[in-house]
Amino acid sequence: MSWYKEADRTVTAANPIPSHRAYRLLVGAALRAQLQYRGNLLLTLASGIAYQSVGLAFVSVVVARFGSIGGWSLSQIAFLYGMRVTAHGMWTVPASELNWLDMTIRTGEFDRYLVRPAGPLLQLLCRRVYLATFGDLATGVIILAVAAPSAGMSMAPGPLAYLVLALVGGAMVEGAFQLGVASLSFRMVSNQSLRLLIASIMNNFGGYPLHIFPNVTRILLCFVLPVAFVAYLPATVLLDRTGDLSVAPWLAWGSPLAGPVLLFLAYLGWRRQIHHYTSTGT
Repeated sequence: MSWYKEADRTVTAANPIPSHRAYRLLVGAALRAQLQYRGNLLLTLASGIAYQSVGLAFVSVVVARFGSIGGWSLSQIAFLYGMRVTAHGMWTVPASELNWLDMTIRTGEFDRYLVRPAGPLLQLLCRRVYLATFGDLATGVIILAVAAPSAGMSMAPGPLAYLVLALVGGAMVEGAFQLGVASLSFRMVSNQSLRLLIASIMNNFGGYPLHIFPNVTRILLCFVLPVAFVAYLPATVLLDRTGDLSVAPWLAWGSPLAGPVLLFLAYLGWRRQIHHYTSTGT
């Protein structure tokens, strides 16, 4: 049985190190590996910033052409877009490796996760640090910081605290769906098309006021794939635009709670689906 010493304590599969300690060790090792290539680091960060900035530039062109989108000014659209990108970055920085679960299964790498003294999900999340995600997060934070004052958001402690909760909740919503889809790899082996579909929906609809879409689309984006909970619903609260909603205002006020609930359900799904894992024998 594999083992090693940590602070005079023998670590084995039956006596693993605490998850928070394992996470720090594994992420630290993955980050040090990436930092060995400084030029690649700069290019990767720049690519993340450029990708998200292009999306905002497109929105700016649309607003400049029509004056507003659904009554939302450019600064308000930028604030909404910044919330979505920041929440996206907050989940991709620690959990982007969920996108590679199907590959680890096909190559047999996942087999090793099952015999090490750490949880398989933890090992998957820490297998590599994808530095472009830091560019996504930085872009979102910068856009938010610039757009918030001109968009009309109050800088009082209450709204700022709600903003933080909304961003964390939004990150959990997107992360929950990616975890749920990744869990299907234990049955489907490859689910890249489904992952790309969800990412495309998040990108294409998450940065716009949802009341500009038809009723059926709004229902789908609120209660089937709840893109609205990532940024739009909390943004209406912070910008005092709950009058635009086609749902009850209390749902917007409570939108940060959707993230923990969905993430918990997604984790239960992971626990259930991993029992269907069958090694490819690679």
